[in-house]
Amino acid sequence: MANNKSTTKTAPAKAKKGFGYVCKDALRKFIVSLKRRPQRIPLVVFVIAFIIYSFHLSDVSDTTAQLQGSNMGLAGFAVMLLSMLSLLCFNNAFPYRKKVNVPMLVLCFVMVGIIVFADVYYLGRIDAALNSSGSNIDLVKNSFIIYAQWYIQQHIIWLAVGTVLTALLPVYSKLLRKINTNVEVAGNAEMGTLDLSADA
Repeated sequence: MANNKSTTKTAPAKAKKGFGYVCKDALRKFIVSLKRRPQRIPLVVFVIAFIIYSFHLSDVSDTTAQLQGSNMGLAGFAVMLLSMLSLLCFNNAFPYRKKVNVPMLVLCFVMVGIIVFADVYYLGRIDAALNSSGSNIDLVKNSFIIYAQWYIQQHIIWLAVGTVLTALLPVYSKLLRKINTNVEVAGNAEMGTLDLSADA
């Protein structure tokens, strides 16, 4: 009979674990992972910037072939190479449960700076080619030039956001630690203090 009573008491508790509970628990685990490794936030932003550029590399290549501006190909190559290396440096700058590797983080920022410079230079070559006196480029037929401009500008914006988030990492990492992610067990609030004076 005792076993039957215990079964009936635990059954309602299990029934409460529905979709809302699963979502809440998943959110709690996600916040816990961010509290342990908050550097994942700027890392995701840098990865998005890399995806934006690499997924539209065909537009950049076609623009380089069409305009044939000075060092445009070199600028595009530098962006792709340093983007991959900067992600590697960023990941190595934050070893798990160890202090920040400052030289690696500085190297990552230097690479990001060179990437932004190469993007700005590339945009300057496009503007120079389109605004030159003898320019007869049809942007309707060569719409990839407009797309290349747009996505390179987006690339710069995402890199800037990632850099700001990295610089502000000590600030919001403290805010994340203040979020209560403890699991509340039913019945803990009703437990009183044990009185051991009678056993003495």
